[in-house]
Amino acid sequence: MFGSQVPSVPVTAIDDDTYLLDVREDDEWAAGHAPGAHHVPMMELPARLAEVPTDRDVAVICRSGGRSAQVVGYLLGNGWEQVRNADGGMRQWAAVGRPVVTGDGQPGQVI
Repeated sequence: MFGSQVPSVPVTAIDDDTYLLDVREDDEWAAGHAPGAHHVPMMELPARLAEVPTDRDVAVICRSGGRSAQVVGYLLGNGWEQVRNADGGMRQWAAVGRPVVTGDGQPGQVI
């Protein structure tokens, strides 16, 4: 379940009611992430599944969309129904002018 078979959402359609799950590595997250995002690195997700809600929309994001697509497939296979891949990832998020911040709220960058 990869590529076009994975349900997706444009980054411009992700609103504050959506649980935004950032599955990038710690260094990527530290350099810059979406305000309000929840950080669970992809390889830690199986041990931390309970942190991801099943009763609301979930958008999964990484740098460009590859890792997040894998995570969406994994979550769908484990009972999540309201989960989508953020099209283009954090690169697209930043490209359309959505905010990117560091942990202390300063402007961040996508690496």
